[in-house]
Amino acid sequence: MNQCKVIAITNQKGGVGKTTTTVNLGVGLAKEGYRVLLIDADPQGSLTVSLGIKDPDSLDESLATVMTASIEDIPLSPETGIIQHNEGVDLMPSNIELSGIETGLFNTMSREYVLRNYINTVKNNYDYILIDCMPSLGMMTINALVAADSVIIPSQPNFLSTKGLNLLLRSISKVKRSINPALRVDGILLTMVDSRTNNAKDIISSLRQTVGQNIRVFETEVPRSVRAAESALAGVSIFTHDRQSKVSMAYENLTKEVCEVGRETQTRPGPDWVR
Repeated sequence: MNQCKVIAITNQKGGVGKTTTTVNLGVGLAKEGYRVLLIDADPQGSLTVSLGIKDPDSLDESLATVMTASIEDIPLSPETGIIQHNEGVDLMPSNIELSGIETGLFNTMSREYVLRNYINTVKNNYDYILIDCMPSLGMMTINALVAADSVIIPSQPNFLSTKGLNLLLRSISKVKRSINPALRVDGILLTMVDSRTNNAKDIISSLRQTVGQNIRVFETEVPRSVRAAESALAGVSIFTHDRQSKVSMAYENLTKEVCEVGRETQTRPGPDWVR
């Protein structure tokens, strides 16, 4: 790639696999030879913990540090706060201090652009930057959508998760119309899929037939598996924890799909999936 692509991985519903997807897609892209930065934009620090930092609150530097510097126009080295993981990805960690930053953003000039301003200082060092968003449509998520080139939406195949997609897509559309006209939806990723149940099969079929008319629904479906939770506990990706698992194969396939989307958007304008 000749330029960095910034992808926000978001869904206002919690527990749908955003962090798991960020970790494993990021490591998958690194395995393909890309330079990857993962940004933890959630004060709970789930991404940070999933990459082996068991006590994020003890970190001296984090996303809160660099966003504060951006707000106050304090120059920092591009390497500030970034941690190198032994699976080939870089991590900008997060901790509880980010909660204070989000609250303070409401009184900040150009508050929607703070994260974008930070990312602009480091993006020349990377091919992909993945932002793990918090489970809300608050100011940090808006910052992520403004900073992003595109969005990947993990969603479970159940009624409540799919019902929330409309609200999320409206929010993305609003950001696109008013602040970030280049924002695209790369696709919806079905996670924690139990293909044995008729309910899941029916919802997936319906989603592909309806939403899939305007928005890509990735062919990859990530199965429900305890192995994904185990890998997070171990602080490694599923590729290291259990290379032969179905979850590992799913994220390998997702990586290929995301790379293909990246090539498509580089060579042609492509369809506008956000209405």
